[in-house]
Amino acid sequence: MVKIGFIVEGGTEKVLVESPQFVAWLNEQQLELVKPIIDAKGGGNLLPRNIEPLVALLRAKGAEHIVILTDLENAADVDSVKERITNQYSELIFVAVKAIEVWFLADTEAMKKWLNVDDFIEIAPEETVEMPWERLRDIANELNLRGPGSSKVSFAKRMVKHYGFLVTNAADHSNCPSATEFKNGLMALSNS
Repeated sequence: MVKIGFIVEGGTEKVLVESPQFVAWLNEQQLELVKPIIDAKGGGNLLPRNIEPLVALLRAKGAEHIVILTDLENAADVDSVKERITNQYSELIFVAVKAIEVWFLADTEAMKKWLNVDDFIEIAPEETVEMPWERLRDIANELNLRGPGSSKVSFAKRMVKHYGFLVTNAADHSNCPSATEFKNGLMALSNS
């Protein structure tokens, strides 16, 4: 098993990475999650001076690879986010386009369960007009349903626990390349 550690931008990413379904998928790929999963508490904290001690902590716990998961937010492009964080780990920095909630929109099965509908597809989840959190609210409003609430972390927990959200489902969406890149990048680590 290849041991990997995660540094994530925030609480939502942490919920997804520590979910039993994701950990089981990692194990299927011959990847072992090193704990703790480190929550940087905001993309602004993902800077080289802040990352070095976090990497050292995960290395001391046995991590062979360090994976950084963050959001694009309002940055110009993925490369600029990676450069801001560090060049040293850039091959293992994964950036959810706009924000991690895009991945919820891309998991068609979990969305159908959350919305209690038989048919749902977000054709281009990474191309929402507003941020994906607002898109989730709009979809619920259109269906006269309770929205995702005010806490992104609480919603992430519900999506994982009650609606079966899987990162791999989001990665299988034909128009969610950030999730696909994340999945494929992790699978490549199992061969290292």
